[in-house]
Amino acid sequence: MEFEEALRLLAALETHEVRYVLVGSMAMAAQGLIRATHDMDFFVDPDEDNVARLRAALAATFDSDPNIEQITAADLGGDYPAIEYSPPHGEYSLDILSRLGEAFCFDDIEWEEHVVDGIKIRVATARMLYRMKKDTVRPQDRIDAEAIRARFGLGDE
Repeated sequence: MEFEEALRLLAALETHEVRYVLVGSMAMAAQGLIRATHDMDFFVDPDEDNVARLRAALAATFDSDPNIEQITAADLGGDYPAIEYSPPHGEYSLDILSRLGEAFCFDDIEWEEHVVDGIKIRVATARMLYRMKKDTVRPQDRIDAEAIRARFGLGDE
């Protein structure tokens, strides 16, 4: 994902007052640990009004892609609360979550505000990213967790 396009999306989320928290490798980058990625992961509040604002922010960023209307609060509040949205150009995807199994939900995500190029971004704290990544089965997550632990001096939690 290109940095400028990521900023456009994050600016739209701010403009439309979407309640979200950036997680995953883009959040790691915001925390100063950069690695290549082809997606952006974020948690959103599954409230109907918030999801409507999310759709508006996505439409403003991706030229009113009609597929955006398929993103619903019912899906994000349902049994499988994760949506992968790919913009029309197909160069990357957005993973939009409201809950990750029983482990984490939007309200559980500890976050802090970062400002990048004047854009306020809600980013998962380093401690939260570590907690989210340390016990997964995915090898890259465990590598990420160790890098976060070492960089921020976190103990095993």
